[in-house]
Amino acid sequence: MNGAMNMHGDMAPPAPDAAVNNHHMMMHMTFFWGKNAEILFSGWPGYNNIGMYVFALFVVFLLAFFVEWLSHSNYIKESANHVTAGLIQTALYGIRIGLAYLVMLSVMSFNGGIFLAAIAGHTLGFLVFGSRVFKKSPLTAYAKASDLPSMPCNC
Repeated sequence: MNGAMNMHGDMAPPAPDAAVNNHHMMMHMTFFWGKNAEILFSGWPGYNNIGMYVFALFVVFLLAFFVEWLSHSNYIKESANHVTAGLIQTALYGIRIGLAYLVMLSVMSFNGGIFLAAIAGHTLGFLVFGSRVFKKSPLTAYAKASDLPSMPCNC
C-alpha cells in the first residue's frame, strides 16, 4: 500500500513525487559545497542563483560580525541609572543571542560556504572589537571589557 488511510477507511491520495518538482531542496546532514542551499528561510537564497548565494554569504558574515560587535561593546555609562542600564543591557543581550542563533541556524544548513562566512565574520569581528590590535590603551585587570556577559555557548 502506497497511501495512508483516512478516518473513513478510504485511501488518501499519494504524496506528490519529488521528481515532479525540479527545484526540490534536499536537507543535507553532512557538509557540502555548492550554491544550491536553503538558509534560514524556505527557498532562500534560491536554486541556481549565484548572486543570491553570494548575498546570503554576505548576510551570514555580517550577522556574525555584528554578534562580535555586540559582545565587545561598552556603551552604558557607569553613572547611568541602574534600572535603565539594566533594561538596555537586557535588550542588547536578547539581540545578541537572537543574532547568534540565526548564525547557528545558518551553519546548520551544512553548506561549506556559509560555515566559512560565519567563521570569517566571527573572526574578523573579534579582531576588530575584541583583540588588542585596535585598542588605544592596554586592558588593565579592572577594565570593563563589555556591557554584556560572555556567551556561555560560543554561538
